[in-house]
Amino acid sequence: MITAIVFIQADVARIPEVAEKIAALDGVSEVYSVTGEIDLVAMVRVRTHEAVADVVADRLNKIEGVLNTETHIAFRAYSRHDLEAAFALGAEGG
Repeated sequence: MITAIVFIQADVARIPEVAEKIAALDGVSEVYSVTGEIDLVAMVRVRTHEAVADVVADRLNKIEGVLNTETHIAFRAYSRHDLEAAFALGAEGG
């Protein structure tokens, strides 16, 4: 699984609408409204690098109100949430 963290600058007047459209994209697991230089952070979790390009370059960047993006690919996961999810892959019904 590839995790991409996407920093998004959006039209300030449209942040809630833009966030909802991004959250509805296949491959986007979470969208956060944040303070600072950027407006939104999207977590993209997909199986291939080509799928990252599909989500970010082909769909997310084309949402009206998205002004700029910066994408970071995660190398390793250290959080308990990510590690538990990885071990749960393929597990059925406990």
